[in-house]
Amino acid sequence: MKPLWPSLLALFLMCTPASATPPLKDMLAAGRVDDAIQTLQQQVEHSSNDAESYNLLCRAYFMLEDWDRGIPACERARDLNPHNSIYQLWLGRSCGEKADHAGFLSAAGLAKKVRTAFERAVELDPQNWGARADLAEFYLEAPGIVGGGQDKARAQADAIAPLNPAMAHWIAARIAARNHDIASAEREYRAAIASNQSLGRAWVDLAGLLLHNNRPDDMERVLHDFESVQVEQHEALRDAATVLLRAGRNFPLAVRLLRRYLSSPVEEGPAFKAHDLLGQLLEKQGDRQAAAAEYRAALALAHSYARAREDLHRVEP
Repeated sequence: MKPLWPSLLALFLMCTPASATPPLKDMLAAGRVDDAIQTLQQQVEHSSNDAESYNLLCRAYFMLEDWDRGIPACERARDLNPHNSIYQLWLGRSCGEKADHAGFLSAAGLAKKVRTAFERAVELDPQNWGARADLAEFYLEAPGIVGGGQDKARAQADAIAPLNPAMAHWIAARIAARNHDIASAEREYRAAIASNQSLGRAWVDLAGLLLHNNRPDDMERVLHDFESVQVEQHEALRDAATVLLRAGRNFPLAVRLLRRYLSSPVEEGPAFKAHDLLGQLLEKQGDRQAAAAEYRAALALAHSYARAREDLHRVEP
């Protein structure tokens, strides 16, 4: 499943005591995953019933793509507070990512957990359009045998429309793209942008659609326009840079987008991954020294991040 999700941080803050959140919130937003995990492990050792700490620990492992450690933490948070929509949502996300990297039989079992968690998240908070978008994405990607279906995804788009019209267009675009109706997908992405210009994922997915359909010049024009937008989903800046790197086009624009992103990173786009991506772009432009500095910056935040370690080994003398 695509890791392009609605921002959950504001929703999380609404249900967490202010005195407990700032240091850990700042750690996760800054991508300081090593520090966050160390702190959170100490907290759950001292208080085994701290649902919020288990949820944050789940999310820290999610950033590292360590699903085997993250899912038990998600489940513990869910078990301690089964009526919390956000906890259900993060459990669904973690199981979904593990399913994407699992074999067929394991993925089928995990998919049922994803559906259960996402559907429960929506049931607990029907106004949570972010949870509905995640559920729609599941319905769109999953086979019918585990509860997927485009009709179900469309129903979620209809439910989201009064809450967030732009996201409803985004889901419609995803459905059209799934059906290889490229013209309708492009029209719906552009309608999402027209409805809410700050919806970063619509810009990025439109750019990806154009690139995939051999329109690199159009893709580049979209991301050039996107550069001047004040986005709600700040991680979309990083994702836009990824599209340019994949296309091998306009690396200076990609670098600008990443530097802007790193000036105020968010949890949904771990800063250590952004540093590594910036290093790749600088390396492509021949600046191996600057690239190495970015790879080291990534490892300073997440020492076990294998991709940055491999990249640093490649450029170091």
